[in-house]
Amino acid sequence: MNLNAVRAIYIYEMTRFFRTILQSFISPVISTSLYFVVFGAAIGSRIDEVEGVPYGAFIVPGLIMLSIMQQSTSNGSFGIYFPKFIGTIYEQLSAPINFIEITIGYVGAAATKALFIGIVILATASLFVDLTIQNWPAMIAFMFLTCISFALLGFIIGIWAENFEQLQLIPLLVITPLVFLGGSFYSIDMLPEGWQTIALFNPVVYLVSGFRWSFFGMSDVPVGVSLLAIALFTAICLFIIWRIFKTGWRLRQ
Repeated sequence: MNLNAVRAIYIYEMTRFFRTILQSFISPVISTSLYFVVFGAAIGSRIDEVEGVPYGAFIVPGLIMLSIMQQSTSNGSFGIYFPKFIGTIYEQLSAPINFIEITIGYVGAAATKALFIGIVILATASLFVDLTIQNWPAMIAFMFLTCISFALLGFIIGIWAENFEQLQLIPLLVITPLVFLGGSFYSIDMLPEGWQTIALFNPVVYLVSGFRWSFFGMSDVPVGVSLLAIALFTAICLFIIWRIFKTGWRLRQ
């Protein structure tokens, strides 16, 4: 493996992250803090507990997942779209770098940025609510896997997009609604019976549920099913990326 190439892509992307620190880091942290104020303090004062957990603490895993998914996707998509936009992608495709190394460089950087923001938001949440994490290894594993899988999804979106409007289309119209309807602010057991069944078709439900289990030991779906869902989602993304580089779709056109 060409580690120098991977390192060069990774460092370039991380440098861009710190060069735009206000937009890439400060903005999502402030936005998530406002969620804590609105949902945790305002609404939480009217809802005592959800399944034995204070509401202010209950929404913390969902808010962290919300931010991680959005940031992983946006960073993964913009990271590969920008070299397409300015034309330097052709230099990378003609260089002695295979698609695995290119993917690791861009996806690794996007996942690192999202993980960094997720950890900061977790620390910020501890300022608002009393937080106890029951299973640290599981919490770290879910956070890491979610960053990787959604950075892969963003990578696919960045290759697919032909302009900046398309770059924002799927995150705004698909991912954000799925996250808000995926149990970030409530348990799906609180929904009417028919909507509970519909919610099970939302893949985000499994991620939020598994992540929440690592905090409180309770979940809407079995933890094993959550892990299987995220592993399947990651495998599908990897297969699509392999096919894209094999066929050159949207890369050599």
